[in-house]
Amino acid sequence: MPQLHCYVPDKVARQLRERAERAKMPLSRYLAILIQRDLEQEWPEGYFDLFGGWQGEPLERSPQGDYESRAGFG
Repeated sequence: MPQLHCYVPDKVARQLRERAERAKMPLSRYLAILIQRDLEQEWPEGYFDLFGGWQGEPLERSPQGDYESRAGFG
């Protein structure tokens, strides 16, 4: 497995170590999980192809009523 190196401010390093300790895991594993989560937060393949693909009854918006009258500023 490749090793990656990066530099972070001391404060960030302390926070990461503390969070890894609270999660009861080594810092390297904690960082790997954070990176993996970030990389997985992409749209699934073909996601945007679904737009406009509704095949059920046409959707209708219910009546919204009238705007209420409010006092102005000043």
